[in-house]
Amino acid sequence: MEEGGGSELKAMDAEQLREQGHMMVDFIADYYKTIENFPVLSQVQPGYLGKLLPDSAPTHPESLQHVLNDVQEKILPGVTHWQSPNYFAYFPSNSSIAGFLGEMLSAGLSIVGFSWISSPAATELETIVLDWLAKALLLPHDFFSTGQGGGVIQGTASEAVLVVLVAARDKILRTVGRSALPKLVTYASDQTHSSLQKACQIAGLNPELCRLLKTDSSTNFALSPDVLSEAISNDIASGLTPFFLCATVGTTSSTAVDPLPALAKVTKPNNIWLHVDAAYAGSACICPEYRHFIDGVEEADSFNMNAHKWFLTNFDCSVLWVKDRSALIQSLSTNPEFLKNKASQENTVIDYKDWQIPLGRRFRSLKLWMVMRLYGLEGLRTHIRSHIALAVYFEELVVQDTRFKVVAPRTFSLVCFRLLPPQNSEDNGNKLNHDLLDAVNSTGDVFITHTVLSGEYILRLAVGAPLTEVRHVHAAWQILQEKATALLESL
Repeated sequence: MEEGGGSELKAMDAEQLREQGHMMVDFIADYYKTIENFPVLSQVQPGYLGKLLPDSAPTHPESLQHVLNDVQEKILPGVTHWQSPNYFAYFPSNSSIAGFLGEMLSAGLSIVGFSWISSPAATELETIVLDWLAKALLLPHDFFSTGQGGGVIQGTASEAVLVVLVAARDKILRTVGRSALPKLVTYASDQTHSSLQKACQIAGLNPELCRLLKTDSSTNFALSPDVLSEAISNDIASGLTPFFLCATVGTTSSTAVDPLPALAKVTKPNNIWLHVDAAYAGSACICPEYRHFIDGVEEADSFNMNAHKWFLTNFDCSVLWVKDRSALIQSLSTNPEFLKNKASQENTVIDYKDWQIPLGRRFRSLKLWMVMRLYGLEGLRTHIRSHIALAVYFEELVVQDTRFKVVAPRTFSLVCFRLLPPQNSEDNGNKLNHDLLDAVNSTGDVFITHTVLSGEYILRLAVGAPLTEVRHVHAAWQILQEKATALLESL
């Protein structure tokens, strides 16, 4: 018997699953109904949970209700509520009904789809759905499964950049010889996500030859093709081998957009692999009015966007397309005896295990398929446009208050701004803005984050939670104004 009564829970039983599943769905639905009641940023101290939970697992089973009570009382206070309508930090990580249902179905089927034979539908649905999305983004035909390339779902953009970096590394080494490994040079702007540096470390590349080229406000923090060209020329003159450029469409700090067509004119003659990281902003490019931001993608070797950021698809679902799938497969494939099968050996199927780091993989295409079917492309475009409209509204509020300044162009749904310091400020208002961020987030009513651009401490407000409405943006601005007034008066 369970502690707290009820019949013993079996490993799997259809009727028990139905009953307990209903309880869990009710719990989650109630959470969403009351999500605005929680502090957005968890207010707990490190180590809080160890004081609330026992130091060993229960010997006898407990009831689900007992566990859910603990979730309510002990776990939720330690959760930062990414789906709160008052969450404006980092970049969004969308949850949706369709995405949730897809996750539920994936968990229910519980397959491990490493090869076609291990679950044919998992492989084939992924191929089809990523061709759908490639078509919606107007990607060149080279990225479709019907050509030499194709798409694959990775866990995160960090995994995506790692697998293409390894593919690019091995491709160049097949030409120049493996002894050239210490001389390989990677390029990106200083605004590029830190996952590139981690990928270089994992791939065994010389970390000193990961060139993070300086950007500034003159290019709106985008990478200058001239700066790239000069760096490549200098490296070639020094006997080094340039091989990889990571360009970004929508940088983390300020959503800067690197100029893909101009950068491709530099990379192509130098035989450099061009990877485009559009983890956040890629979703917006299904809207015709934003598609131009990825013009030049036809010259890229790989392209990545996170459906789990802004495409109503629950984490994790990072979509990577490559022009030449054989480059990935040559770097990442293994063929142990226990995995050999007729379909794979006849080379008539895709085995996604050879397109990624791990062997095992979840049936992630189900949730993306459900999102695209239950919302349709027009519904997804409406979702994107509504967030951009809310960011435009917030930007207008900031501009109207002369105490504040918008620091970088608002391209998508991120606004970068700061509180202007008094003229005698020693640190150009960096501490003032740091204190403003702390004051705002400690209210629990809103959560925003910061960055540093050209030495200035900047506040970031990213609209992206599916539940966010005008009233939430307005409330966030009121809190910012109130805290700013209090700080300025205390100086």
